[in-house]
Amino acid sequence: MAELRKIIIDDTEIEVDPAMTVLQACEVAGIEIPRFCYHERLSIAGNCRMCLVEIVGGPPKPAASCAMQVKDLRPGPEGQPPVVKTNSPMVKKAREGVMEFLLINHPLDCPICDQGGECDLQDQAMAYGVDFSRYREPKRANEDLDLGPLVGTCMTRCISCTRCVRFTTEVAGITQMGQTGRGEDAEITSYLGQTLDSELQGNIIDLCPVGALTSKPYAFTARPWELTKTETIDVMDALGSNIRIDTKGREVMRILPRNHDGVNEEWISDKTRFVWDGLRRQRLDKPYIRENGKLRPASWPEALAAAAAAIKGAKRLAGLVGDLVPVEPAFALKHLVEGLGGHVECRVDGAKLPAGNRSAYVGNAAIEDIDHARTIYLVGSNPRAEAPVLNARIRKAWLHGATVHRVGLPVDLTYDVTEHGPDRAALMRLTEGAGPQENALVIIGQGALTGEDGTAVLAAAMLLAERTGGGLLVLHTAAARVGAMDVDCTSPGGIADLLSGADVVFNLGADEIDIAPGPFVIYQGSHGDRGAHRADVILPGAAYAEEPGLFVNTEGRPQLALRAGFPPGEARENWAILRALSGELGSPLPWDTLAQLRQRLVKAVPHLGAIDDLAETPWDPLRAGPLGTGAFAYAIRDFYLTNPIARASRLMAELSANAKARRAAPLAAE
Repeated sequence: MAELRKIIIDDTEIEVDPAMTVLQACEVAGIEIPRFCYHERLSIAGNCRMCLVEIVGGPPKPAASCAMQVKDLRPGPEGQPPVVKTNSPMVKKAREGVMEFLLINHPLDCPICDQGGECDLQDQAMAYGVDFSRYREPKRANEDLDLGPLVGTCMTRCISCTRCVRFTTEVAGITQMGQTGRGEDAEITSYLGQTLDSELQGNIIDLCPVGALTSKPYAFTARPWELTKTETIDVMDALGSNIRIDTKGREVMRILPRNHDGVNEEWISDKTRFVWDGLRRQRLDKPYIRENGKLRPASWPEALAAAAAAIKGAKRLAGLVGDLVPVEPAFALKHLVEGLGGHVECRVDGAKLPAGNRSAYVGNAAIEDIDHARTIYLVGSNPRAEAPVLNARIRKAWLHGATVHRVGLPVDLTYDVTEHGPDRAALMRLTEGAGPQENALVIIGQGALTGEDGTAVLAAAMLLAERTGGGLLVLHTAAARVGAMDVDCTSPGGIADLLSGADVVFNLGADEIDIAPGPFVIYQGSHGDRGAHRADVILPGAAYAEEPGLFVNTEGRPQLALRAGFPPGEARENWAILRALSGELGSPLPWDTLAQLRQRLVKAVPHLGAIDDLAETPWDPLRAGPLGTGAFAYAIRDFYLTNPIARASRLMAELSANAKARRAAPLAAE
């Protein structure tokens, strides 16, 4: 690290890294500098001029603090530290002038603008602007863009900060947005009127400092001061993105990202952001019992009695843990089913993840390690579909000079990839030829682990990590998987063996599996999806936004999701349903509250009590048999329709159809 340099900001002397910009140094000193174009995760544009400060002894004009580094400041005549003023008359006049220019063409849309109440331009005009305008000419207007079903536009409000252009180009890796023209003819537009083709495009709504880019699905439904805000965790993929759910009454109105440098930075995928309409549709809000081939509504005592009668008569009981289940209900189901002589399984997709070996089903690397990686190996993984925010992180590493190698079928990941072949033989060649490398990282996807030789593939990936001296990250697709593996929701023969002999199946939210005719199925979940269609008894449970719960993300970090609303109708929290069923069976589970359940859980698996901490995982390499043949398949075929909440969402269905149409678009004849 470079030697720190002294700088005086508003009579306060501080020491900062000379590579910092003056704006960052001011933030270290606790002084807020207004800005529109500057964003710490994007390149510096220096085009809004709102962040002007006075450099004492410098040129007799204000300087843009976002684009000037501390090392470029000249010391005083006798070597004194450079002096920066952020509230001098020069700065005040300059900021008022900039604000006056910004407002020249900005329409007075505040009463009807969706950004009203959380608009940077409103706030900064109030803090740094003047209460009159000298401009009397007609205002300029721009045509609105059609960017697709997610992002609404009102380009007359645009102040040309170019944040959206820089985000789509640098982070999302698409080139459809840009700025054309000069002077008053300059405008942000899309290339040939194209809609945006990215799984991260919704983030430009948060980035826009005015109301030029807003959320189409949320538009005109609520004002920010009407909403109750709950900080929680996303379950649409296994990344564990930190989110905020905003509710109005019982309804979820929108989902926004929260900053977490170690997980999702401050981005979320479009599925995470816009899936909330799926929380309202196709919900299970009362118990059902199947009679004469048809489901009929029932009361809770009736449904619990029917489920208990079936379980009591079971010769072989099986429990399935779905992809969106918090750790607490999974732990409760394991206690309930194993107490009755049955087995529980969370690897419902058939992934060959070894029970008890945490270094094999989590790996030993953190998501943050991607930032420093120089060589990244992707084995049977399509991170753009499996975890778009993680894919953006790999792209960031690639932009900083990392090389990315892939064993798998070619897909567009928004960055250059060195192809090694799509099949097991390619993985074998890569492993055999590998040697020590600086900051290597192996990322293996679930698609590589679901074949018959899944254990051997995982062993090969671990050997590749060992030979390169790098880390291993197992990229899961199910938010519940790592937590369920931590509490050992596994059966000795895997999912196929468990279901082949079962006569009663307790299905806890597993909708990605078809259960063959024969066994009696009790389904507990939130949506009328595949699992409910096959069920003989339905017990309506809460969705992820409606109950508190622990989720362990793909790198093994336990995170706490909080309740943002309440389940509809007669639906109840999942752990409470299992507790009530155990009472009906005559062997009540040894807890009456969620707090007591968590105490038992943390006693059994201590690292789950360390919220947001990554536990040290001892490296325990697998030594498995020979690899099979054939190419690796990817775990996700349709990014937008991976779980029951997404499949209930009209917007996700529209996005899925648009993506299919885009892939099938005919090419013009040459």
